[in-house]
Amino acid sequence: MELVIISGRSGSGKSTALHQLEDLGFYCVDNLPAALLPTLTLQLEREQYRSFRGIAVCIDVRNSADDLQQITKVIGALPKTINSQILFLDAKPAVLTKRFSETRRRHPLSSDQYSLPEAIAKEHNLLSGLSQDADLLIDTSDLTLYDLRALISARLGSPNTQGLSLLVESFGFKRGVPSDADLVFDARLLPNPHWESHLRPLTGQDTAVAQFLEGHTQTQDFIDDITSLLLRWLPAYEKSQRTYMTIAIGCTGGQHRSVYTAEAIYHALKAEHPRMQIRHRELSAMVTA
Repeated sequence: MELVIISGRSGSGKSTALHQLEDLGFYCVDNLPAALLPTLTLQLEREQYRSFRGIAVCIDVRNSADDLQQITKVIGALPKTINSQILFLDAKPAVLTKRFSETRRRHPLSSDQYSLPEAIAKEHNLLSGLSQDADLLIDTSDLTLYDLRALISARLGSPNTQGLSLLVESFGFKRGVPSDADLVFDARLLPNPHWESHLRPLTGQDTAVAQFLEGHTQTQDFIDDITSLLLRWLPAYEKSQRTYMTIAIGCTGGQHRSVYTAEAIYHALKAEHPRMQIRHRELSAMVTA
């Protein structure tokens, strides 16, 4: 049976993730006391629950500090028939503060002793164990609700026994490196279409930009070298029990070079790694802006 443990800081999108997993066929439980996890899994292994894809539980700072400290031991003691993984959601403190201010929700740790920024920081410390043990970490700072639902479906939509799940993501360095990136490649060494006025409003998905980049031999050399590296070493990552990996390709603005390179690498790897997704962080921001 599959078990997905959802955790993360308040305001990072845990409820959205739990609802999406419910749509994917999981039996979902919010705010489960960590000590009850073995009992829950035992109960849900009964025949009447076998129509569910698996179990998804949210365990976060609403648990006691003692339970959170013991969560690794609790997970380790589960029956071998339980195929467990941890999904950890987070966002930048400034983003979390803004979300709470906009929704006027009360933070679980806020009190007369802690301001909202202090409560957010304290929560980070209390959940550090789950964050470090996470199989999949998603930074939702730049994601809309719909982006997050789509990403959850892409990464968790298939049983996690089918091999390594890869996400190829383009981004712009001017907005920072994605915090969930496992491997980062810098495409800023390639000729920049931005300086061609007729290409400036286009993206790396447009034919004219592709033709411009393909006109320089270093573009294909760069892509070939990255692809060769990944094809050689991704099997080793998979053998080391990695379930998810994010390969991030960056350029200055995340509009031209990184998008083209990410698309090329995605298509080059797709045959060997069917569990692949692609995302263009800055293009998503352009669409929703």
